Amino acid sequence: MYLVIDIGNTLQKAAVFSSEGEMLSMVSEQELPTPAIVQLIDEFHVTHSILSSVGTERPDICRLLTERTLLTDFSHTTPLPIHINYRTPQTLGLDRIASAVAAHTLFPHENVLAIQAGTCLVTDFITADGHYLGGSISPGLDMRFDALHHYTQRLPQVERQKVNSLTGTTTEESILNGVTYGMIDEINGIIERYLQRYETIKVVFTGGNKDDLQNSIKFPIFAASNIVLYGLCKILIFNAKGKI
Repeated sequence: MYLVIDIGNTLQKAAVFSSEGEMLSMVSEQELPTPAIVQLIDEFHVTHSILSSVGTERPDICRLLTERTLLTDFSHTTPLPIHINYRTPQTLGLDRIASAVAAHTLFPHENVLAIQAGTCLVTDFITADGHYLGGSISPGLDMRFDALHHYTQRLPQVERQKVNSLTGTTTEESILNGVTYGMIDEINGIIERYLQRYETIKVVFTGGNKDDLQNSIKFPIFAASNIVLYGLCKILIFNAKGKI
């Protein structure tokens, strides 16, 4: 069995996968408790593991995985089932690499634009022959709401919620509309730019704000949950083959 752990900016997730890549169990917390990971290792007889961290470092989890499993060291030098063409691979987020691997696995012979709408809005583009070219990073929904409140004297803090009208009739509604429609237009605009350059692309859409935004995207998308976990699983299996 394979254990993958994703330490994100907002949530920390651990999931167990079978050798066929089927997710058998998942735990998601703001901070993963080590007893929960021990339970997963014992219950599923985990043999191999991988850890991706873009948030707070968890040396306790790293020690546990090293002691109890064969831990694959995940960095920009880790062997991958795709080719990385990024000019500064040492600065490339591990979650972006995992997302790109998962997107290419889903559509292995097509150009794929992977979009993560979470703490940040992140796009990653992978060609049909498995070359990762790069993408973009901009603030996510909550970060945009927070910034308007933090960097002004009078604008209120507005929480993410459903938009009910085009024209805001209060300051709160105006912020809600501006941030939400701005994000939607940004996503649609990015997809449109790629379609102008490439004849066909698949769009994989994921992230914590997926449900808030996916119905407003005007292009066909493949909505996916936990794509980083699936990508980590594929990377782990790819590296574990010679260690079994």
